[in-house]
Amino acid sequence: MQDRSNMQQQIDTLPQLLRDIVKNFDQSARNTFDFELCTSIKRINLVGCGDSHHASVGAELAFNQFTGVPTQAFSSLTYGRYNTMYLPKTGPNTNLTIAVSVSGVVVRTIEALTLARKAGAVGVALTGNPKAKLAQSADKVFTTTVPPLPDEMRGMIVPGVRSYLASQVALMTAAIRIGEVRGHITTAEADQLRAELLALGDVMEALIRTCEPIAEQIMTAWNDVHEFVFVGAGPLYGAAMFSAAKILEASGDTSYAQETEEWAHLQYFAAPPRIPTILLDADGNAADRMAEIARAAQSIERRVIGVLPQGEGRISAWVDTVIHVPSQVREAFASIIYSIPGTMLAAARAQAIGAEYFQGFGGGRTVDWAQGASRIYDSNMIEDLRP
Repeated sequence: MQDRSNMQQQIDTLPQLLRDIVKNFDQSARNTFDFELCTSIKRINLVGCGDSHHASVGAELAFNQFTGVPTQAFSSLTYGRYNTMYLPKTGPNTNLTIAVSVSGVVVRTIEALTLARKAGAVGVALTGNPKAKLAQSADKVFTTTVPPLPDEMRGMIVPGVRSYLASQVALMTAAIRIGEVRGHITTAEADQLRAELLALGDVMEALIRTCEPIAEQIMTAWNDVHEFVFVGAGPLYGAAMFSAAKILEASGDTSYAQETEEWAHLQYFAAPPRIPTILLDADGNAADRMAEIARAAQSIERRVIGVLPQGEGRISAWVDTVIHVPSQVREAFASIIYSIPGTMLAAARAQAIGAEYFQGFGGGRTVDWAQGASRIYDSNMIEDLRP
């Protein structure tokens, strides 16, 4: 694979994108989350669809650790239509809903934010489009506009990688800001976290360089497979979901994510013996269980890849191929880095089989087929829901 695909070219832009947005997003977080709001919050809900939901799942641990406020990530439909009417009545500014949508026009997320506000929550729109309906439906707007692509890359229709990174970085800066204002972390600790976040650009750059030839070699050899499973826990379950989504969008292969423990209860019994199984673990809280999962996957003849920190020994002993993350990354930030190999595997897979991204129908963003199932921008929206 000598020619670099459009998706690979955009992946190359990610390290510099991260360096370009960390400080700007930190300032946006300061502008959005004021003292009164930060000190009043008693619970935080993160809401989004697709990649925005995956980013929220990846950021949940950071919010819990850095803010000291119980935080949960939901898909927009589940939160809006099944949870907002049961928000506890704990007073002004106590329920915070952060709705994530780079475009700002995804109906389910607009709906979730609207219903949350009607239930008494403070609604923050985290979006790159401050003029879109999501922003107009919010109490506050956390603007996450990113620098444009180079001229030669503009107009490329590829599975989204830059927008996911932007959402991740924005959520992390929000968590740091809220925790610092609340006094859950000191200013020195907050500044250290911001420095770590900025330094991830170098880690990402090194990982892209080492991962690309491995991804190309694997996907050239795996011409007989059409199903992929990504496995992770905590924030890396979010990275697993995002990685599976990129395979689906890039090559059209069946691909899905599973939480580490649930793999042992479900995918262990799958009939095809050689299903590629990609294990994501930052040597964090679930590493001991992931080592057992890796050994089990080997015993039933799965093709096992481990995306693991350099020098990790428990899990890597039971995988066929290791993609080393060249630095120890804080688990709360791990979803930013550990999602990179999934995107590279997706790009390599699409190129290896000559697949057209989104199967040639623009990601399904039409309204005249599939009986409306593809409508994400103008689907029916509920604006009032009673228990």
